[in-house]
Order: sequence, then structure tokens, then C-alpha cells
Amino acid sequence: MTTTLDSPKPSIRRRPGAARGGEPPNVASVWPKIAWVIVIGFFLCFFVVPILWLLLAPTRTDHDIVVGAPLAFGSFSDLAATWDHVMEFQSGAIITWIGNSAWYSFAGMAIAVITCIPAGYALAMTRFRLRKALLTATLLVMLMPSATLVLPLYLEMDAFGLDGSAWSVILPFALYPFGTYLAYTYYVATVPDNLLDAARIDGANEWQAFVHIGLPLAKPVTALVAFLNFVHSWNQFFLPYVMLPSSGQYPAQVGLSNLLMTSPLFNSATGVSHILRPEIALAALVTSVPVLVVFLFAQRSLVEGMTAGATKG
Repeated sequence: MTTTLDSPKPSIRRRPGAARGGEPPNVASVWPKIAWVIVIGFFLCFFVVPILWLLLAPTRTDHDIVVGAPLAFGSFSDLAATWDHVMEFQSGAIITWIGNSAWYSFAGMAIAVITCIPAGYALAMTRFRLRKALLTATLLVMLMPSATLVLPLYLEMDAFGLDGSAWSVILPFALYPFGTYLAYTYYVATVPDNLLDAARIDGANEWQAFVHIGLPLAKPVTALVAFLNFVHSWNQFFLPYVMLPSSGQYPAQVGLSNLLMTSPLFNSATGVSHILRPEIALAALVTSVPVLVVFLFAQRSLVEGMTAGATKG
């Protein structure tokens, strides 16, 4: 007499919401995917498409841009002609504007790094009277719209006789409260207190502790402050527009507005020498190249600066 033992069949587990064989998929699991596609499509329309148009517009004539497909490539000959027209505008004024922007931005960036890193260190690692008041004032100035400070800055520069000079924009560019706050948060989150206490026990004063300990540890946040200040300075329009009276002193952003005023799109009273859509697009691209170049060279340091303060110790 033999006994047969039936082994139990293995049970098949299904993912929650997974459809059985032959059954339609769960509608509740499909709608989130559709919503994500709609959101991504929305951002593509409002961010990617304008950039594509900007890249393709210099390769076409103004007539082709008006009557042709919006995202079509023209020709390299039209691109060369557009480049010549941009360079001929006010005898190559766009090169002068880019050079001015580079001078103002790099000078302001250097001063900002020299001032923001020690200021952030002092607010984070030392204890002194009015420390909390200074930190609060830094936060308040950081949150204020920059346009509200243009008139007081102009009056201050006029009082010191600096209005109309390069320093009337370099010095305000260098006053960068956001950089001070970044350095403050970096030191609070990264540098252990016992490290500085050990240096003080060994006889180091606060300046020596900063130079030998705080400053070497601040390389990541220094790169981050430098890059953000450079981009902030490069994109400024209102302050240099108010401070600088001469076209030869204009930075790139103010120069672009001057260029736009010679276009029939923005000024119906323009003369014979005017700028059309392809030239405007190419000028905008050319003035953006320096920021992209700086970003490509600094991206590794930027990543380190943004992640260095994640943990302390």
C-alpha cells in the first residue's frame, strides 16, 4: 500500500494594483503617470522650447522666423551674416559690454569671497556682543529686493564721489549677504567645535584659528559663494543702469537693453540701422557664454560646496 503526498502549489504574489491575466490595468495606477506626463510636458513647453528657439533663431533670417516653422534650422551662412551684423552694431559694442561685465563681476566676486568667508566664520564660530543682531541684519538684507537698495546706494556713491565709475557697481556687487549666510551655515554644520577649542588651548587666537583651520576647510563653500556671486553680478541690470551714464561703461545686460531699443519690435521710431530677431537671439546667447564657461570649470567644486554641509564632523 502506497501513500501519495501532494505537495502544495506555490502561491503567486502580485504587486499591489497589478492586473490579473486578461484584466484591464487599474485606472487608479494610471492617472498618476498621466499627471506626471502632463507636468513634464508643461515644463518642456515653457522652458525647453524657448531655449531651442533661441539656439535656432540666429541660423535663420528675420523673414523665415516670422513665416516659417518656429523650431527649424536655417543655414550656417545666415548664422555668419547674423554674427557680422551683431559685431557691426556700434563698432563691436557687445564685446565691450561683455568685457565690462567680466571686470565688474570678477572684481565683485573677489571682494565678496574675501569678506563673506571671514564674516560667516565669525558669526558661526565665535561669540561676541551683537552677534545675533548682525546675523538678523544679514538675513533681513538678504531677503530685501535688490531694487529697493538702488536709491540708497546711489546716494551713498554720490556722497563718496564714486557715481559714474566702475566702483559704483563693483562695491555693491561685493556686498553679498547671501554669501555670508552660506558661509555661516557651512561652518555651523561642518566644523566641530572641539577642533577650534583644541587650537585655542594650544595658544592660537581667533585669527590664527581661522587662517589655519577655518579657511582651509572652507574651500567647497568658497567656490559656491564665488560662483553664485558671479552669476548674481553678471545678471544685474537695474543697478548698473542707474549708476553708469555712458554706453561704453555698460555691462552686458544693460547693453542688451540698449540693443533692443534699436529693434522695430520694441521701438517703432528706430532708424535705418536696426537690429532684428536673429541678431537679438545671437546677442543673448553670446552674453550667456561666459556664465556657462565658468559653470563648466566650477561644477565639481559647486557639487562639493552644496553637499559638504550635509553632516557635521
